[in-house]
Amino acid sequence: MANILHIDSSVRSTGSLTRQLGGELIAKLKAANPGATVVTRDLANSPVPHLTEQMIGAYFTPADKRNADQAHTIKTSDTLVDELLAADTIVIGAPMYNFSVTSGLKAWIDHVARAGRTFQYGANGPEGLVTGKKVYVFVASGGVYSTGPAAGYDHITTYLRSVLGFLGMTDVTFILAEGVAMGEEAVAAAVAKGQSQIDAIAA
Repeated sequence: MANILHIDSSVRSTGSLTRQLGGELIAKLKAANPGATVVTRDLANSPVPHLTEQMIGAYFTPADKRNADQAHTIKTSDTLVDELLAADTIVIGAPMYNFSVTSGLKAWIDHVARAGRTFQYGANGPEGLVTGKKVYVFVASGGVYSTGPAAGYDHITTYLRSVLGFLGMTDVTFILAEGVAMGEEAVAAAVAKGQSQIDAIAA
């Protein structure tokens, strides 16, 4: 746990439960591991660019054949991939927007899902190269989607489990703060539940 990567994607700078709970876990992980380093990526306040045709072209051009524009274009992606590969623990704040991840988090995923760097194709199909990581994902949602009649609308935990697993990150724990649009009591209950899970993780 020497290196921690913290990804925040909520567009809210205040009042965000994923920021609050993710920050609390980071603080506890640092307290338990005083020598740990934390790299933070705030995808709302410092967004990464969305994919372009030029980026895709640079991704699929061998490094020694890229022109100057392609080398410049791919620089951000290379940095993000390096941060991901260097991390032992990854903490992701992923509020549910319109039943899925924020556009900022999707852009980050598009930068780090790189053939030859974070996954490869072999004789048995795709193989994730980002292995040996522990991932914690904080999800906040206005409704309840983990169970019940709205469960089919959850395209955030299913998507993240799939894409992270594709890249090799299979040890993923989701901490859900659900029903937060249902009043102050629901918010308090969601926060308390999240904090209980954080305490268990840090114990």
